[in-house]
Amino acid sequence: MNAQTWHGHATSIAVVGCTALALTVTGTTAQAQSSRDLARQTLPANDGWASYGTGTTGGAAADAEHVYTVTTWAEFKAALADGGDAPKIIKVKGMIDAVSEGCDAFATGGYDLQQYLKDYDPAVWGNDEVASGPQEDARVASAANQDSAIKANIPSNTTIVGVGKNSGILGGSLQIKGVSNVIMRNLTIEAPLDCFPKWDPTDDNKTGNWNSEYDAVVVYGTDHVWLDHNTFTDGRYPDSERPVYFGKVFQQHDGLTDIVRGSNYVTVSWNRFENHDKNMLIGNGDGLAAIDSGKLKVTMHHNRFDGILQRSPRVRFGQVDVYNNHYVVNEDQKDDYYIFGVGISSQLYASHNAISLPAGTGVGKVLKKWNESPLTAENNYVNGKLTDLIAVHNAEIPAETLQSGAGWTPTLRTKVDSPRAVPGIVGGRAGAGKIC
Repeated sequence: MNAQTWHGHATSIAVVGCTALALTVTGTTAQAQSSRDLARQTLPANDGWASYGTGTTGGAAADAEHVYTVTTWAEFKAALADGGDAPKIIKVKGMIDAVSEGCDAFATGGYDLQQYLKDYDPAVWGNDEVASGPQEDARVASAANQDSAIKANIPSNTTIVGVGKNSGILGGSLQIKGVSNVIMRNLTIEAPLDCFPKWDPTDDNKTGNWNSEYDAVVVYGTDHVWLDHNTFTDGRYPDSERPVYFGKVFQQHDGLTDIVRGSNYVTVSWNRFENHDKNMLIGNGDGLAAIDSGKLKVTMHHNRFDGILQRSPRVRFGQVDVYNNHYVVNEDQKDDYYIFGVGISSQLYASHNAISLPAGTGVGKVLKKWNESPLTAENNYVNGKLTDLIAVHNAEIPAETLQSGAGWTPTLRTKVDSPRAVPGIVGGRAGAGKIC
């Protein structure tokens, strides 16, 4: 497969603003290139955990035969598969749709949602047994069709970059799994919509619940990843518009960006995370110490979180550095939100962040405790006021007393901005369409 431009169907989502951002090219394998060539840029030195060791260069060293411009989902997956782990650059042009034919294209085996609802109505099926039978079998088969269609496996030594200010992926699930050295930048990524959620009658204390699959991006067993200047969103399908069946929201979204299963050395910078429920897991199981201990080193800086209900992030095991982010909680979320989740053996270091809360919101809910894991939370501002998040949490939620002191101090940081300035800085520069 030679370097070429492919043409095909593209769907448009409006993104505004585009400012050229010059970055110093670093890394032992990067070739000399213009700092304005977005596709060739590599992670700057000392820019978070992904700069550790050899740094993160993605596909910066790609030769001409391994540079692709794609405009359809099929072209995107073909480019990923071409050339194995040889350095490659994939330029995404326009909004390409992984589910352009709609959910019906995946349905098989006689699956019918209305019949599914009739068969597993708690008044008929009850809440003592998991769903089984012809409609559940058809759902599983249909889900398998969607799974194979919308998942895209990202190989090692790859850079994926959006072209201009209006490019990205609709409904695809990007799997950065078991590889190394990946860069994703300047992409608008609309979270995949699970076409066939599973009803589990026994979930939620036997009141039942809908469970969905597919993260927008999953970093799984992978090292050295840089996610920068992207926009992650539910886009056309906000949870607020999902129907309610059996008294529970028909949940069709999972995570936006999960970093799990021994992944390590990840920097998440200058992104926008918008209008989503379960945002980001760093570590996805309390029983995974053998895999995760000593890993899950992640830096998050200069990101904007707007309308995110929870997990920004929720941490297990990892040394996670979170600084200079802006968190905006919406009015309709203020009674049921949290930002930082403190999980088993986590070592969260959260500083110099800005948090915007509606009037009457409990500040203590910024932190959520699952396990006895000390954290550092210093120089954070809530509604423009310096706030000791741990002290306020312990005063407001004494049943979840948290201890201070993460046990380590981040060193891989670029410029640390004043928390008072962060809303303006991040608001104007974070997200897709801000670099070209």
